[in-house]
Parts: sequence; C-alpha cells; structure tokens
Amino acid sequence: MKYKAILFDLDGTLLDTLKDIGNASNRVLLKHRFPVHPIDSYRNFVGDGVKTLFARALPADKVSDPLIRTCIKEFEEEYSRTWNDETTLYPGISEMLDLVRARGLKMAVLSNKPHEFTKYCVEAFFPEWEFDVVQGIHASIPHKPDPTGALSIARRLGIAPASFLYLGDTGTDMQTACTAGMFPVGALWGFRSSEELIENGAKVVVSHPLEISGFFQ
Repeated sequence: MKYKAILFDLDGTLLDTLKDIGNASNRVLLKHRFPVHPIDSYRNFVGDGVKTLFARALPADKVSDPLIRTCIKEFEEEYSRTWNDETTLYPGISEMLDLVRARGLKMAVLSNKPHEFTKYCVEAFFPEWEFDVVQGIHASIPHKPDPTGALSIARRLGIAPASFLYLGDTGTDMQTACTAGMFPVGALWGFRSSEELIENGAKVVVSHPLEISGFFQ
C-alpha cells in the first residue's frame, strides 16, 4: 500500500531523551531519599506519561497519588532546566525526515508529553523540517494508547487512518496504531524490545530509520 502520511512518536523514536528524563527523575527521587535507578532502567519506565513513570520508579510500598503528584511537579521543574542537556536525534533520523518530505508525505508527531512542551521540543530539535501536525497531551487528548490523538491528526490532515504509517518504539505506540487503524512499525533503536513491539501489534520492526523507505517506493 502507498502511504500518504507518517505519524511519529517522539521520545525513543525521533529523540533519544532517556538520559535527560532519567537524570531529572533521579534528582526527584533523591529529594525524597528514595533509591535512584540506572539510566538504562528508565527504558521500562517511560512512554506512558509522567504519572506512570513515577508509579514505576518509586518504591512499591511508597506509591500514592499525593506523592506521585508531588513528584510530577518536582520533575517538571527539574526537567525544564535540563531537558536538552544530553538529548539528541537518533542516527539516521535527519536523513529519514529528508526522505519522507522529498516523497511528499505528510508528517505528524504524537507524544505523551504535555502538548505545549511537545511543540517546544519539536521546534528546538527539528527546525529544518516542518511537521504538519504536532500533538501532545492536553484536556481533550488523553494519553496513548487511547487513539484519540492519532485519529484527531488524521481528521486534521484529511487523510484516512489506513493511509498512515505509525512509527513508534513502545508497545503503547503499537496499541495506539492498531486501535486507530494505522500501520504499526516498531523502532528497534528506541526504548523497548522487539518482543514487546510484536506482542502489541507491530506488523514490521526496523533497526534503522531509513528502513522505512521501502514503504514509500
């Protein structure tokens, strides 16, 4: 099938944000005198929003809604100061975006980050590329895997969901794509395993961004 648009996840797909997220989270944990985690452990904590991140990162016997709310506020303060200290584009992303744009496809981003911050990240790291829609979480767009955000993007672009390729790095992304009726492609350079991606509906997994070029011939 010839796809007309591609929907990208942000963290773990376009941007390697793991160190900055992990470091900010660990600083919050230290404030509360809780054990910190190796940065690599955050691969399994991120991807479903900050509330879920702390539900996973806090000691199991300490998890409570009030504490999580406090941690979220502190994380936002910490992360706002250091969000781009070590964040980078993954190798091959620039070339992939050039290719997708050259083929005339629409490009969109859907993230579980807050909406305004999602836009800020995209503007900061991708000034050379114009995305047709950048969407994060706000009052009317719930966290993935709810398909509302993906379907909203399809409506805004006037393109049927079946004409979208969805590239993401987590099971949450694959679930979102499947529920929205988009073609789910798993990014192996991101945060999660091939097994997780396939178990959650990935039709294809790719190990380098330029491998998606085969879908746009």
